[in-house]
Amino acid sequence: MTALSFVVALVAFAVAAPVLGCLIAGLDRIVTARLQGRVGPPLLQPLYDVRKLLAKDDVAVNAFQGVYVAMSFAFTLFAGAFFFAGGNFLLVVFILMLSTLFFVVAAYSTRSPFAEAGAEREIVQVMSYEPMVILMAVTFFMATRALLGVGTFDVGAVLALDRPLVVALPFVFVGLLFILTIKLRKSPFDLSYTHHAHTELVKGISTEMTGRTLALVEVTHWCETVLFLGWVGLFLVWGSWVGWLVALLGVVLVYLLEVLIDNNFARVKWQLMLKSSWAVTLVCVVANLVILKMVFI
Repeated sequence: MTALSFVVALVAFAVAAPVLGCLIAGLDRIVTARLQGRVGPPLLQPLYDVRKLLAKDDVAVNAFQGVYVAMSFAFTLFAGAFFFAGGNFLLVVFILMLSTLFFVVAAYSTRSPFAEAGAEREIVQVMSYEPMVILMAVTFFMATRALLGVGTFDVGAVLALDRPLVVALPFVFVGLLFILTIKLRKSPFDLSYTHHAHTELVKGISTEMTGRTLALVEVTHWCETVLFLGWVGLFLVWGSWVGWLVALLGVVLVYLLEVLIDNNFARVKWQLMLKSSWAVTLVCVVANLVILKMVFI
């Protein structure tokens, strides 16, 4: 990855990700409404909501709150640019972690008990999914070494494959699907922040965020959604137009599955989320290491 390709990817992601994320959020609301027997809002309702937030006064008890949220958004853009430019996947994981930390600090800066409770839940969520994410990057390196002969963390390496990465990492892919529910803030793991008003009256980590700050939080979530779905596509694509088609179809099916899960499960306690995530991570990673050792190495 060159500096020019990163700049191009950064601009492209900064423009395309909010648009795609907005459309995905709109489709999410429509599908959710249909599952509940309602007509639902128009496709561009998320855009209308953000436009309304931008027109409101930005009231904050801490002047740095908006700065922290802006930094969270910026690091999300950097992570997306590195990923879609074919850069180092492990670096993408660490940059995204910085984005989450700035979001947590933004909530703590308000000194609101509701926001602090949401921030603590966010930290628990990070503790739940981060081991799987880091080990996913490690097994990605091992799988590329097995399939290409040279191990690499570069995302662009999947385009040199003659078969999808999921062939070598089936259980890691299952683990990704499990923690994806946490990353997308879907039930039953939407402990710190939810996009559905029926879940709770006090809106978790973003309780004290208003106006432009809250609008930026929504746009950040749109970008994160596009990035996380890109992770799903990473396991399904290979160096062929058929691979791109399979990856696109797989991403659509996975997101529809997440929406279905979101509408059929109630929120669980953080203890269950933490234990189940670590259990799934341990079982999936160990099982896949055995497969890599016995079949591909």
